[in-house]
Amino acid sequence: MGILRDNPYGAFNFSVEIDGVTIGGFSEVSGLGMEIAYADYRDGSDKPNAVRKIPGLHKFGDVTLKRGIVGSTELFQWLKQVAGGTPAPREVNITLLDEAHLTVLSWKLHRAQPKKWSGPHLAAAGAGALAMEELVLVHEGLEME
Repeated sequence: MGILRDNPYGAFNFSVEIDGVTIGGFSEVSGLGMEIAYADYRDGSDKPNAVRKIPGLHKFGDVTLKRGIVGSTELFQWLKQVAGGTPAPREVNITLLDEAHLTVLSWKLHRAQPKKWSGPHLAAAGAGALAMEELVLVHEGLEME
């Protein structure tokens, strides 16, 4: 459960765990979300001349993780495992931290699997630029605690 306070929390302190293991320092997490599809329905005997909205299936957005390349290949290896025909669903926990690095809220992705990995953009004239990698995850469930 979130810790209430008057001022919003910063979006710059967070951690990412995959199957209970903290995986490097990610610089960005995006795409946390859930969407419900609604069907329009109107019964011929309905008194109002308007449709009712009936909730249907729900789906979860792809989650993108970005981090600087630090020499670890574990995210790419996970992608290769799935690309090779072996499903490898994992539990992913994303935790928002306060200024003292205490847990504020967490989001759990159930049965997450890699969809896309992108490597760094390399340029000799890019002085000061960092080599970044990006992993896009699909998942089958989202909880917020």
